[in-house]
Amino acid sequence: MSLTIHAAGLAFPEGPIALADGRVLFVEMCAPALSCTHPDGRYERLCHIPGGPNGAAVAPDGRIAICNNGAAFTGTRHGEQWDVAYADPADYVGGSIQLVDLTTGHMTTLHTSCDGIALSAPNDLVFDRHGGLYFTDLGYVHDAQRRPGIYYITPDFAHIRYVIAADSPNGIGLSPDGQTLYWNETPMARVMAVRLAAAGEITGTPQCLYQFSDCMLDSLAVDSAGNVCVAVLGAGAIGVVSPSGELVDYHATGCSGTTNICFGGADGCTAYITLGGCGQLVSMRWPRPGLPLAW
Repeated sequence: MSLTIHAAGLAFPEGPIALADGRVLFVEMCAPALSCTHPDGRYERLCHIPGGPNGAAVAPDGRIAICNNGAAFTGTRHGEQWDVAYADPADYVGGSIQLVDLTTGHMTTLHTSCDGIALSAPNDLVFDRHGGLYFTDLGYVHDAQRRPGIYYITPDFAHIRYVIAADSPNGIGLSPDGQTLYWNETPMARVMAVRLAAAGEITGTPQCLYQFSDCMLDSLAVDSAGNVCVAVLGAGAIGVVSPSGELVDYHATGCSGTTNICFGGADGCTAYITLGGCGQLVSMRWPRPGLPLAW
């Protein structure tokens, strides 16, 4: 696999978003900041995001929704490599879901709790076609009240509900028909799936779509064929799991800290991959277009 490096020396990048204007947004968890690359190759740090920005997505109104883990993790840089571990409780400020206006840099905090229980370490997010927001809360290990799982925020951003418990959930995505919700369980290296009865409501019992071995999992994206494209930690790869639960492809990245993937380019066949451990944003040609996001 041939990789093109778009930016290097980044502070543990995550949450890539390929915009229509050719920019690629991403968060730098250890900066902490929202940054981007431009079509001419320029790198720009757009704004400071206090805490620990961990995931990003375009909201229906054009603002950028951020999963903020509240500085649940700390990064140590060794040359060009980053090691990430759970932060000391004294540095932890609590998790939140935020919106950032790219024009003004203004940041709004939407939610810091659900049902009276504080969000612990929100990690990744996806909007549905209605404008509602699913997100994962990985859970901060030193938070005694942590409630890891999947949450849903209504399209008006006013209400939040706990959808289902999960074991350290990380990346999250929706099937092309919007009826199946996928997420990764980091330490168990499982890709999970459950059918949706309605927005923010599941039906049936979540099932393990695919079990990886000798690794952990970070985030994911879905391609136009409905495959779940999973960032594999440790092994350093993007594993491609079909909707029927088969591993159909496996792309090594050369970086054990491979964190996330999104799709862009004129034909949707450019995969942008964040290599958090190596501090890089890279891309490769993908054999099929990515699934266009709802917003």
